[in-house]
Amino acid sequence: MPRTSTVGTAADVDAVTDAVLTASRLLVAVSARSISASGDVVSLPQFRLLVVLHTRGPLKHAMLAEYLGVNPSTATRMVDRLIAVGMVHRRHNPASRREIVLDLTAEGTRLVRQVTARRRKEIAKIVAKMPENARGGLVEVLAAFAEAGGEPSAGTTLDAIWS
Repeated sequence: MPRTSTVGTAADVDAVTDAVLTASRLLVAVSARSISASGDVVSLPQFRLLVVLHTRGPLKHAMLAEYLGVNPSTATRMVDRLIAVGMVHRRHNPASRREIVLDLTAEGTRLVRQVTARRRKEIAKIVAKMPENARGGLVEVLAAFAEAGGEPSAGTTLDAIWS
């Protein structure tokens, strides 16, 4: 049950944090089900790596690790596993042949689109059950939350093909 509090107080931050944690459990469950429906080819952290490459384009290892919030050796192990299953490939950076960048394969792109389409359908069913007057506020709040966390909008050009 949500706590009531005054806006701007520590209690308000706690109440919002509790609400986001609760919602995140639901969203993680939706994501896990969507990934699982694709045959458990990748784990949730590996799927996150694929999404980062999908939304941000080809990246160097260090930048990918930074976006994922992991150390470079962890990112490298994840990338190696995804290369082995045909989801990611390493290639020379067209702008500088000395640099190696990581990019999605066609299969990696297909998986991201497929999983995201499933997730979108399930989230749409949940949103449809919400009171209509709560939806508009949710859009504004979640957009601000995603922006504060540095997550690109699902409406960006690279993500538009997910719908």
